[in-house]
Amino acid sequence: KQWYQRRVAITAGGIQDFDIQDWQAHTIYRNYRRTDKQIQWFWTFVAEISDEQRSRLLQFVTGTCRLPIGGFSELMGSNGAQKFCIERVGKENWLPRSHTCFNRLDLPPYRSYDVLKDKLLFAIEETEGFGQE
Repeated sequence: KQWYQRRVAITAGGIQDFDIQDWQAHTIYRNYRRTDKQIQWFWTFVAEISDEQRSRLLQFVTGTCRLPIGGFSELMGSNGAQKFCIERVGKENWLPRSHTCFNRLDLPPYRSYDVLKDKLLFAIEETEGFGQE
């Protein structure tokens, strides 16, 4: 049922075009640096997936599949304005988790791009609330 509701939300609103540079400019990192290979791989992943998958990624992390009119700079969290955040948490065999109230993605320190890609795709395509807080 949740999968269906998510699909309807994405379909009803149409697929949004994503400005990846805007996304990068308004992302903060915890226990990662912008130059870490996992962060570089994350942005490669975002660039390679479709806008529909980007909508699912955004929904996985923020709880919404659409951006505010002002783009990533205007993302809101439970306490007001809240940037998209990627935090190093966990071990390589863990799936990514999200904290939608804080627009935060817990991204484990994967050892290869292929592992990162497989785990993120699984998280955004196959999970329905599991691993989200």
